[in-house]
Parts: sequence; structure tokens; C-alpha cells
Amino acid sequence: MPIYEYQCRGCDEDFEKYLPAPSTAVACPACGSDGVTRKLSVFGLKSSGEFASSMAPQGGGCCGGGCSCH
Repeated sequence: MPIYEYQCRGCDEDFEKYLPAPSTAVACPACGSDGVTRKLSVFGLKSSGEFASSMAPQGGGCCGGGCSCH
């Protein structure tokens, strides 16, 4: 089950929920409001004991080093 990140519009609380689908109704755990916004989130990968963001550049150069453009 994926983790979705939310922010409450009522109390500005950030929180995460394990949900079967993003369309599942969610309420803020701090104030109980159902006025929440799903946040854009990236995932992290763990390999060899180090974390790497899904948004982190891979390699070097202008496009990650995979195209041999330099």
C-alpha cells in the first residue's frame, strides 16, 4: 500500500497516510478536518546503505551522464 502525503487546510498540519488508493477519503489526524490537500511527493531508494532521492541527478553532465553528449 502506498504512502500519500497531505497538508490540512484547517490547521496547516502535514501528515502521511497508508492508503489503497489516492481517492480514499482522508481526515486530518490533528484537527479532524476533511479539508486536506494531497502533496506532490518523491520517493527515495535505499541501495548499499545510502538513500537517493528519485529527483537526484544520476552521474554528471547536462543530462545525467548517460547520453555521452560531452
